[in-house]
Amino acid sequence: MHAITIPEPGGPEALVWDEVPDPVPGEGEVLVEVAAGAVNRADILQRQGLYDPPPGTSPYPGLECSGRIAALGPGVSGWAVGDEVCALLSGGGYAEKAAVPAGQLLPVPKGIGLTQAAALPEVTCTVWSNVFMVAHLRPAETLLVHGGSSGIGTMAIQLAKAVGAKVAVTAGTQEKLDRCAELGADILVNYREQDFVAEVRKATDGAGADVILDNMGAKYLDRNVRTLAVNGRLAIIGMQGGIKAELNIATLLTKRAAISATSLRARPLGEKAAIVAAVREHVWPLLDAGHVRPVVDRELPMSDAAAAHRVVEESAHVGKVLLVTS
Repeated sequence: MHAITIPEPGGPEALVWDEVPDPVPGEGEVLVEVAAGAVNRADILQRQGLYDPPPGTSPYPGLECSGRIAALGPGVSGWAVGDEVCALLSGGGYAEKAAVPAGQLLPVPKGIGLTQAAALPEVTCTVWSNVFMVAHLRPAETLLVHGGSSGIGTMAIQLAKAVGAKVAVTAGTQEKLDRCAELGADILVNYREQDFVAEVRKATDGAGADVILDNMGAKYLDRNVRTLAVNGRLAIIGMQGGIKAELNIATLLTKRAAISATSLRARPLGEKAAIVAAVREHVWPLLDAGHVRPVVDRELPMSDAAAAHRVVEESAHVGKVLLVTS
């Protein structure tokens, strides 16, 4: 088969479409013939040599894919050869075939094409686990999503609205804010021109955001805490704005607030399977009914993954950028 390899870390040109051995499904795994993968920020970090895959997993980038089951490994039940699926991966999505733990498989939702389904696993698992399983967003509460036009952001808007929450977003252009509004966002903040702390507090009559989903890390830590409502919850899922910052503990105590920080890729198989099962129970019915949809900006050939990385690095997209195998 062919896969995107990274002979040496570097820029997008470091991604090489090369012939590699086929993966062999082990105990509890299935072999998926990949139709499409999706680009995530973690893939860019891996390409740069800053985020190695967990030990024992595929060396190729790609944290999600869609396709058809080509073979079942020992001990797999509940799935059959030919099933159309999408999958959460620790790596290996930028390839023509991928070995996937059965607990990380999801059926392609009704009304969604096989290729577009590649846009779903990472964002649904990230949003559901952080916003709902950890931060426990409830109806009528306010969720602030940084990077509202990203793949994760566009899914977070839709899921929060589906449970009856109010949604605030930040984005860097009016065009991106307009797209967020189309998905249901109520409070739109251009972070290049406006102070999100002031804007969110004004829009909530001074209360602030009950839950914040943050991809920036250090750069936004102080402002995020100041934006939180009493009993608010800050969920950190990225560090695009750095890794070190000072925290005013007095503010945190006054608000009786909580901060969580999670990653998905390196979690044990059992934890990932539990998240995938929760997503299938709570999110998949919304997808099947058409209440929530993947937002796909563009599809590019997997062999031209470098072009897709440039799009994501330049933030020249809304939603997900997909890589198709044919």
